[in-house]
Parts: sequence; structure tokens; C-alpha cells
Amino acid sequence: MKIGNILKLPDGIPEKELFEKLAQGNNVLIERIVSYGHKTPDDYWYDQNKDELVILLQGEAVILFDDEEEINLKSGDYLLIPKHKKHRVEKTSSPCIWLAVHANL
Repeated sequence: MKIGNILKLPDGIPEKELFEKLAQGNNVLIERIVSYGHKTPDDYWYDQNKDELVILLQGEAVILFDDEEEINLKSGDYLLIPKHKKHRVEKTSSPCIWLAVHANL
């Protein structure tokens, strides 16, 4: 059994986003992501093999899709990103805490 606090921030501000695997099974990965103003590099697009449900637990963020659709998220918002829907994180507040579920939904 593992007990943790989803809203606990790391000591200091990390150079890169913090990805923490909370649980993983045959077809699912649940992770916590902590951002401090981080964004995806301008020349990179996520193109994932599984659907991704992201829930913004704290902060604000902007996600950009390759068709130029832009989604603004604030605390409490969630977004289901279909597999192979190319996207990247354009902006995050400092701090920004996400819960991400990767699965075939």
C-alpha cells in the first residue's frame, strides 16, 4: 500500500517537469505531473498510443493541438485527449499540478 498527497509540492523548483507514476496496470498508467511554468518544446508534438484524461488539480494551463485549437484549463478542469491527437503544453502556471490517466478509453 502506498500513501501520498497529490497536492504536495517538491522542495525547490525542478528544472524539468516532475512525472510521478502513481499506478500502472496492463492497459493503464496513472501519473501526477507537476509543472512550474514548463511547456513542451515548440518543435515537439505528443502523439500517444493511448487516450489521455488530464485533470488540472491546481493552477492554469494551455494545451495546443496541431490543428491550432487551443484549450485553456484552470483548477478543476479536465480534458480527454484521444490517442494520436497531436498536442503540446503551451503554458503552465507556477505551480501547476495535473493528474493524467493513460488508457484505451
